[in-house]
Amino acid sequence: MKEGTLKADFLLILTAMIWGFAFVAQRIGMDYIGPFTFNAVRFALGSLTLLPLIWLMKKHRPTEAPSEQQNTPLLRWGIIAGGTLFAGASFQQAGMVYTTAGKAGFITGLYVVIVPLLGLFWKQRPHLSTWIGAILAAIGLYFLSITSQFTISIGDLLVLISAFFWSGHVLLIGWLAPQTNSLKLAATQFAICSLLSLLTALAIETITFASIWQAIVPILYGGLGSVGIAYTLQIIAQRDAHPAHSAIILSLEGLFAAIGGWLVLGEVLSMRGLLGCALMLTGMLFSQMSGFFGQQKPAG
Repeated sequence: MKEGTLKADFLLILTAMIWGFAFVAQRIGMDYIGPFTFNAVRFALGSLTLLPLIWLMKKHRPTEAPSEQQNTPLLRWGIIAGGTLFAGASFQQAGMVYTTAGKAGFITGLYVVIVPLLGLFWKQRPHLSTWIGAILAAIGLYFLSITSQFTISIGDLLVLISAFFWSGHVLLIGWLAPQTNSLKLAATQFAICSLLSLLTALAIETITFASIWQAIVPILYGGLGSVGIAYTLQIIAQRDAHPAHSAIILSLEGLFAAIGGWLVLGEVLSMRGLLGCALMLTGMLFSQMSGFFGQQKPAG
């Protein structure tokens, strides 16, 4: 396996860990503020945290002055990526108000199966091992997250819709990352997502500084960690990772969500949950077997 691929896998695992613990922060945050207010503030923080880094990289890396032609595609794709991000984050956050964290984790994880299916429209043909890994990861997420009979409630439906937008976002970033400034793309999409969330919150939610302050800890984690750090790591990592492969590794956020629930909320994993963890790790290993059979390439 190439060094770049190993580095990408490590960054994706780190991203999954940060996102997994973010499930705990999101659940706690919903006790004080609405989902759109939560997303508006955390994505604004995520965008702002990248500005000093963008400035430092520009200062220490001599480049040509950006032209209008260079900025226009970045803004255009940032709006599209930010809109997709807004849809996925909004449906997920709203759904978590009405469903359990376990069901939300499983349903969100369905994007590991949706990504390779959507990838076919981009003429991508994942290796058989990727499909096997996706199936094992999805089954593992089921055993890890579902503790009662599965039913579709309004919350489950909202999170299911978000899974399709997460899948589209994974594919979109996988295509944009190699040809765009990663940090600028991240900051732009976060700002767009924050703006759309704020406009929605102003229309349907009550925003007070007191409630935001009560939720400041989960907001800071969501903004600085889950958004500012993790989404940027995703963009950087996907320069060297296949979209379907990335989705399988990122599905480990369910495993880390369970660990976070145990550490912070006192939740305990059952034998069923441990089986789910084992299946997810097996799925991840299967996804990497494609390296032994040749490089994955788009069809045509």
